[in-house]
Amino acid sequence: MQNQLILVLNCGSSSFKFSIINPSTSIVYLSGVSDNFYSNNTLICLKQFQKEIRYIYLKKYMSYKNIIKEIFKILLVQYKDYMNNVVGIGHRVVHGGDKIKSSVIINNTILDIIKENSIFAPIHNPINLLGIQIALILIPHLKSKNIAVFDTVFHHTIPQYSYLYGIPYYFYEYYSLRRYGAHGINHYYVSKVSAVFLKKQKNLNIISCHLGSGSSVTAIVRGQSIDTSMGLTPLEGLIMGTRCGNLDPSIIIYMSEVLHLKISVIKKILNEESGILGINKISSDFRILEKLYYQNKMVKLSIKMYCYHLAKYISSYTVCMKGRLDAIIFTGGIGENSHLVRKNTIDQLSLLNLIINNKRNLEIHSGRSGFINASNSLPIIVIPANENQIIAEDTLKLVC
Repeated sequence: MQNQLILVLNCGSSSFKFSIINPSTSIVYLSGVSDNFYSNNTLICLKQFQKEIRYIYLKKYMSYKNIIKEIFKILLVQYKDYMNNVVGIGHRVVHGGDKIKSSVIINNTILDIIKENSIFAPIHNPINLLGIQIALILIPHLKSKNIAVFDTVFHHTIPQYSYLYGIPYYFYEYYSLRRYGAHGINHYYVSKVSAVFLKKQKNLNIISCHLGSGSSVTAIVRGQSIDTSMGLTPLEGLIMGTRCGNLDPSIIIYMSEVLHLKISVIKKILNEESGILGINKISSDFRILEKLYYQNKMVKLSIKMYCYHLAKYISSYTVCMKGRLDAIIFTGGIGENSHLVRKNTIDQLSLLNLIINNKRNLEIHSGRSGFINASNSLPIIVIPANENQIIAEDTLKLVC
């Protein structure tokens, strides 16, 4: 075993993931995920060298904080051979605001910036911060080797005419209110991988669709982000699992002034009770919804809305492509696994010479990658998300 392993912590809004990676070889020695929080039957799934090895059931109520601590206990006791070779810890952080333009070594100033930007990512940054704080305490010998890798960094190349809102300019000048985007780590990753698929290493023009519980679309021109669907916060853009996406601001005014709802209640509705779940009232989990698509009219409506809004974003971002679109990319949990979402979306885009190969579309799922377009279509590629590889690479650069 090479002795330059990186522990990657990805504290998400709906799951906690970790990996121990050799970024130089891309070998994943150990990985795990838990996404059944706040229940009496929390599950942790562990994989060694990408092969499932065990499930751990914690037969008691577990908060997010306790799950992270439990996983650290498992790592430090049962997998200490790996942990002894870890030289740095990389943390995914959603929002870095306008002050952070690259991955950074974590210190008190960085912790303050992450906390300060929690107002822009209220269901992400506080959890990201929690993972960092626990790591600093439980692995003290690596305290100066904790690195924050931000989703917003990739989007700092977006031009001003794209990231500004149509509100008085002083809100940007004095309060930094602008479009920041999210999922930048994975949008950057798929842009690199798609270049390999297309055998075109430079000046790649793609539209990247990161589809999961949170979803975003990014226009990437010559390898750089120039527009993205999420905005000041991860609430803007596509309809998502529980988030509303684009909304007429007057709806919020109506909720407040006419319905007399408190801002805290409105915030909860828009972040946690809207989107796919808000429409069908059953679930935001596409694994469940696809089984009900032909049985429940509200489930069908929610998925049709999702695909329609996704197709609109893809078509609108062709404006950014400087006359040449090289590929459409599907990534993220839904993008990688939902043949239904991919087909329903692409079927609305034949005018752009995007045509799906139904057989290939059905074959690509569960971590597989590849082309799903017909022979007479522009390339459409499925690429599994791999934020952890980018986080590990950036971490190694800063700690060694």
